[in-house]
Amino acid sequence: MNPSARYVKIVEWSDEDNCFVGSCPGLLHGGCHGDNEQAVFEELCRIVEETVELYARDGKPLPPATAGCGWAEAISDAAGK
Repeated sequence: MNPSARYVKIVEWSDEDNCFVGSCPGLLHGGCHGDNEQAVFEELCRIVEETVELYARDGKPLPPATAGCGWAEAISDAAGK
């Protein structure tokens, strides 16, 4: 498994920015944005992979993984409230 798969990647519509915004909580600040949801997700995946590679190149340990930590359930629960 690619180490980047251990991190949750979120793409959501932003009314404020009037575009899709991609983020990866716990791994990087910022992210990417654009008009096409799929293109934003693909760019986000590239950014996450590059970030993981930079950690490895610099000999730094990766932050704790965020996949499998119940993000989907938390988002679903919050949306239902």
